[in-house]
Amino acid sequence: MNFTDVKIKEEYRSLQDDIVGEFYTPLLRCAKKYQRAVGFFSSSALIEISDGISGLVKNGGTIELVASPKLSEDDVVAIETGIKLRDEVIKERLLEAITVPQGSFEERRLNYLINLIAAGILEIKIAVLEDSNHVGMYHEKVGLMYDEEGNIIAFSGSMNESVTAFIHNCESIDVFKSWEGGSDARRVMNKQLSFKAIWENYEPHMTVMDFPEAAKEKLFEYRKSNSIDHEDAEVERQIIDEKNETVKSAKEEITKDEPNVPQWIKIRKYQKDAINNWVNNNFVGIFDMATGTGKTYTGLAAIARLYSERKAPLAIFIVCPYQHLVTQWVEDINAFGMRPVICHSASSQKKWKSRLKDACLSLELGVLEYMCAIFTNDTYISDFVQKTIAHVKAQAILVVDEAHNFGAEKTSKYLDEIIPYRLALSATLERHGDDVGTQRLFDYFGEKCIEYTLKEAIDNDMLVRYYYHPILISFKDDELESYLDLSKQIARAMMSCKDNEPSDYAKMLLIKRARLVASAREKVEQLLNEMKKHTKDNHILVYCGATTMRDIDYDEDRPPEEEKKQVDIVTKLLGNELQMKVAKFTSEENAELREKLKTEFDEGESLQALIAIRCLDEGVNIPSIDKAFILASSTNPKEYIQRRGRVLRKYKGKTHSDIYDFVVSPLPLDSINAYDEETIRLSQSLVKREIVRMRDFANLAENTSVADEYIYSLIKNYGINFEEEDETNEY
Repeated sequence: MNFTDVKIKEEYRSLQDDIVGEFYTPLLRCAKKYQRAVGFFSSSALIEISDGISGLVKNGGTIELVASPKLSEDDVVAIETGIKLRDEVIKERLLEAITVPQGSFEERRLNYLINLIAAGILEIKIAVLEDSNHVGMYHEKVGLMYDEEGNIIAFSGSMNESVTAFIHNCESIDVFKSWEGGSDARRVMNKQLSFKAIWENYEPHMTVMDFPEAAKEKLFEYRKSNSIDHEDAEVERQIIDEKNETVKSAKEEITKDEPNVPQWIKIRKYQKDAINNWVNNNFVGIFDMATGTGKTYTGLAAIARLYSERKAPLAIFIVCPYQHLVTQWVEDINAFGMRPVICHSASSQKKWKSRLKDACLSLELGVLEYMCAIFTNDTYISDFVQKTIAHVKAQAILVVDEAHNFGAEKTSKYLDEIIPYRLALSATLERHGDDVGTQRLFDYFGEKCIEYTLKEAIDNDMLVRYYYHPILISFKDDELESYLDLSKQIARAMMSCKDNEPSDYAKMLLIKRARLVASAREKVEQLLNEMKKHTKDNHILVYCGATTMRDIDYDEDRPPEEEKKQVDIVTKLLGNELQMKVAKFTSEENAELREKLKTEFDEGESLQALIAIRCLDEGVNIPSIDKAFILASSTNPKEYIQRRGRVLRKYKGKTHSDIYDFVVSPLPLDSINAYDEETIRLSQSLVKREIVRMRDFANLAENTSVADEYIYSLIKNYGINFEEEDETNEY
């Protein structure tokens, strides 16, 4: 049997071909001579060339191996400057590269190869590039096989045959046959002459030396027997067969999963309608769905529908604003038959960058039918990711969760028109105070395929019903003075702004005033009074602002630098004064601790209340919350709609939620008449926005009348006219 009896392809790729089983093993069984350049020398690399060579050995064949020592920059400098002799450095590196074999398989394979060296069947030479005073490493990967009939096969390319490489890397080789004639024969001859020049040490700018005796002696320390046991060949065949099965199983494990809706997930009619509308709109659109109504499942079901109808390779890119949202998504992505590459700085997957490269390349080459990757916003817009995914964007779907974030000028630049399939998910796509950014989103993602409101979700029992409890607070004298002063500065700053767009200075003042509102001291006083009614309750969330404040019992002489974070003050008061079991839940707590706190909070025995910052805005899922005290109120509908929706998520035993909203009236309602007209006028802007939020909350609440009384009182006492324009913009 010779090479011409074996079916040989022009190219082999590890993600679609069994390179060992289809190429190396059958051809080496026909071979009489095997010449190989393997790149860097190591005992593990030596073991890798052992696949299939028992057939060659039984044929009385020989192996010639060329490798290079792995030299560091310091090694090269030491040689070039004459600090160390070249041969001395090479010997040191080769000795370091010979390591203890891992496991019985490597022990047997290394022993087998050592005995081949001892018998003169395997000969190793070391090559180093040298040009004038410069030293380099030779790491070409090329191979030649010769059969008894004089047929020659030459092959070149990346040739790492480990199981890991088959599964995770895209290794490939190009093959040329001498008996084909033409360009193939010329390529074979060129490779043959090149290897001969290297082996016999007349290749220009290269020095080739025999394998150092010291390295050979160290290698022989791992010799277990002194003869070439023919049983080794049989063991080798078994191992190769087992290895092939492992590779085959691994490939099947990768390819058997594909985007699909699992049987245990019920896709509701409104979700199916949304997907149908998206399909009819050429797979472009927006799912505007209230929190808790199944946006994630609907989005993943849409991906599965696209995959089934496209019948062509598909790149799936899912983008979320935060790392913990990525974690929440991954579990659902896996349920829908996909195995995503998790792309962000704290990814649980090692070497996610190389995984992403491999997946994109494999899709581009047609090796994979689909690939899926999930990113944070920041990772997705990074140069590395954009460069890596560039060649598969034309085959991609982009799914953006909390898509309102992508309307910002910085991120909207990465809404690439070349991506044909697009899906935006958001409970509040419209960007508050940013019509331009909102329009960018509609221009890219197209029409809304569904608009499933919070009211529909409550009416359809997707979310629990709730009671709304406004708690009116007012400023202390020093806070009111600061608020009025900032409002006057903002009004002056806005007068010089074009198109009513705040300047950077005006924005700074607005942020400063917003923090003042968030940190009003009476909020904590009223919280303490209200919480005394709930000291035995569980599943309580206190939602603080990302702001500092003075203690509610502060000393007038205390310097400003002694102000503390609102979240710390609240935690201390509830924990120490009311003896409640509380814990902070902020960005300062790592992911592991957060998960532990969520579990304890759900159980309700060791933890009654979470004192949190931003968690409701960041999409943290804690459905067991049934009482929410919101100190950090907002005038941005996107924020307070999301906060409310997350508090209304269903949970076992949960019948309803109670929302306590701390509403700021700058002036005490019972003494407004004591203030001058300008003070009242400057206070109206904030009160109007508080009323807008109160109306929105009260509209869907079970106890609308309670809020109506507060709203009526505020409008009457402040003389509010909603038709008048605000002069002080938003806080």
